[in-house]
Amino acid sequence: MDGVRSQVIKLDSQNNPQRRTLGSMEKSEQIWMDGKLIPWHEATVHVLTHTLHYGFGVFEGIRCYQKNNKSSAIFRLTEHVDRLFGSARILGMDVPFDKEAIFNAIVETVKVNKLEECYIRPIIFLGDNKMGLNPAGVDVRVAIAAWPWGTYLGDEALNKGINVRLSSFTRHHINATMTKAKACGYYINSILAKMEAVRDGYDEAILLDPNGFVSEGSGENLFLYKNGKLQTPPLASGCLDGITRDAVIKICEHLDIPLIERQMTRDELYLAEEIFLTGTAAEITPVREIDKRVIGAGSKGKVTDRIQKAFFDIIRGNSDLYPDWLTPV
Repeated sequence: MDGVRSQVIKLDSQNNPQRRTLGSMEKSEQIWMDGKLIPWHEATVHVLTHTLHYGFGVFEGIRCYQKNNKSSAIFRLTEHVDRLFGSARILGMDVPFDKEAIFNAIVETVKVNKLEECYIRPIIFLGDNKMGLNPAGVDVRVAIAAWPWGTYLGDEALNKGINVRLSSFTRHHINATMTKAKACGYYINSILAKMEAVRDGYDEAILLDPNGFVSEGSGENLFLYKNGKLQTPPLASGCLDGITRDAVIKICEHLDIPLIERQMTRDELYLAEEIFLTGTAAEITPVREIDKRVIGAGSKGKVTDRIQKAFFDIIRGNSDLYPDWLTPV
């Protein structure tokens, strides 16, 4: 594994030096942990932490943006907290804090670190007081970190698009891992797909579901545009119920862009006029090529551009649409 890891890092630095910078961790000052703020370097866990060994935990990825009036706001915080608690419920984890406490703790963590823009990572995980596959009786712990983090796939990707491959790995079956939970251990599947894609010279991977239909990227939902309609795989394909995915659906309603959920095959991707990926980290990133096939004109399409502009207008405070999506810091 160490050899593979070294190779991936080497390829990143050779093929895209910016990606290595974006992947590095720029530390902030404090992390919220189990009810209080502590210095970054003190936010540690024991090597026998249950979640470290078995992956039994849930998390969220959230962004805080600086608006054009220079104030900052967290994007769709209520929805992220709801999904975090929903994931915990699916896994049967009893969270020792209520939603309001976690909501306020996230805002407080951003404030105390004086971050104008940042990525926020709340995680609910099991402690180190018991080992074994039965998690009953293991302490449930919560941590919230926030740090500056740029565009996940690079700033250029938002305009020029990315190069993608269909992964040899399959997305989880809906009954194998209960795919509506954003659970820690599930992301081994995503890591394997991402490693494979980067090793082979691509920016990202798209995974198919166990029936061979398109599911999602390693960490993003997928949208396809053709013949006047935007299309996205249904949640039954095993893809996560993405919050940015939902934002795109609502934006399309406002822009009168027809949108349907339906199963799609891999060869339909090759015939698309436009494709883009969505996610908290990736935001709205166009795809210019899949498996060496150019998508559309090989650049960001007009529909993608409309949706992307509407999205960034909302998060930057340049639009009156969906003001409840932004929580002031």
